[in-house]
Amino acid sequence: MDNVLREFPGRKALMEWHKKSGINYVVEVNAHIHSPYSFSAFDNLEQAFAMASDEKVRVLGINDFNTTAGYGRFYDLSLKYKVFPLFNIEFMGLLPDEQKKGIRINDPDNPGRIYFSGKGLDYPVSWGKRSRETVQGITEKSHCLVRAMTARLNEHIQTIDTGMKLDFDQVQKSYTRGMVRERHIARALRELIFDRCKTGREKKEFLKKLYGNAEPGAGINNHAALENEIRSRLLKSQGVAFVQEDPSAFLSIREIISIIIDGGGIPCYPVLLDDAKGRFTEFESEMESLCSKLRSWKVPAVELIPGRNDHGILKTFVSFFREQDFVILFGTEHNTPSLEPLRVTTRGKIPPDEKLSETSYNGACVIAAHQYLRAKEEDGYVSFPGREIKKEFEELGRAVIDRFLNLQDAG
Repeated sequence: MDNVLREFPGRKALMEWHKKSGINYVVEVNAHIHSPYSFSAFDNLEQAFAMASDEKVRVLGINDFNTTAGYGRFYDLSLKYKVFPLFNIEFMGLLPDEQKKGIRINDPDNPGRIYFSGKGLDYPVSWGKRSRETVQGITEKSHCLVRAMTARLNEHIQTIDTGMKLDFDQVQKSYTRGMVRERHIARALRELIFDRCKTGREKKEFLKKLYGNAEPGAGINNHAALENEIRSRLLKSQGVAFVQEDPSAFLSIREIISIIIDGGGIPCYPVLLDDAKGRFTEFESEMESLCSKLRSWKVPAVELIPGRNDHGILKTFVSFFREQDFVILFGTEHNTPSLEPLRVTTRGKIPPDEKLSETSYNGACVIAAHQYLRAKEEDGYVSFPGREIKKEFEELGRAVIDRFLNLQDAG
């Protein structure tokens, strides 16, 4: 595997090329999508790039859980479709003190649990032995959990139909690129039911029995909603196949940040922000407190999934963190069965205004500049370098992205 950024001109020459080119425009960015290498709405990665091309999204970031296995295919498709690639990763961690106090971080249902991203990892990524073993270990523990869930689910299914059974290894082979998650089990079960039950009435009756004589809420023909419902009712807390997670399967925030930096990336906190009723988690309820905590962790970047946020609340949050010199990124996740557009919008399908779009692009430019400098074996973006250096990274990143998008014309 190679990286075309290594072949780009040096920093001074690249900036001179960009100035002469006259290219200076803000492009659509989606800095956070999951791929089939963890779980995704996409059948394959090329589908994501084809959608990006159709929707004029010119910067796209892969953001799978615990794995960089999709990087090679992602890179190849970025060249084919002329979409600049951001190489990211996501982990789940645990803050024990917050868990004991009932403080929710960015998981609305599980106190103490934290989702955390790394942005702009090296491509190809090269972790040290300790990081590789740690990531492999948490993946194995995750699989042990899902195996146990599958076993409990089969016990329940057998009380309804002795001829039906889910096979974990077959699910892994048929539905995944190696990593099995709860959503894969829900999808496999939904398809097994549909294969066994031929009519809509039979499917509803089976689901009713599966749910403990409770009527299904999702429409039979809405496969995405039905898979979400199966996961929620059977695999989550209070469900018949729920298995309590082993606390050792979660990393500490210090371990997560160490792995990200070891892979060449920038630590980034995914912000949940407001829900549909305007509520916040305890950890995110005060912007000043959140900002202070992230600075104490030396986390200079935040990302949001604006589709779940009110436009006004998002704008207030972004304005505050922009003034605090954070790198700010937007994405869509695509980490559920529902295939939504790749263009980022806020709640209610409201497009972000010009300032929000510019902020999102500037954030992507910082990551692009970081990836370029790392590819050139130079120092990337580290902690909080100051407003002037952040501005330099934004300008350099524009040149990097524009060079990539105009490779054939770059000379």
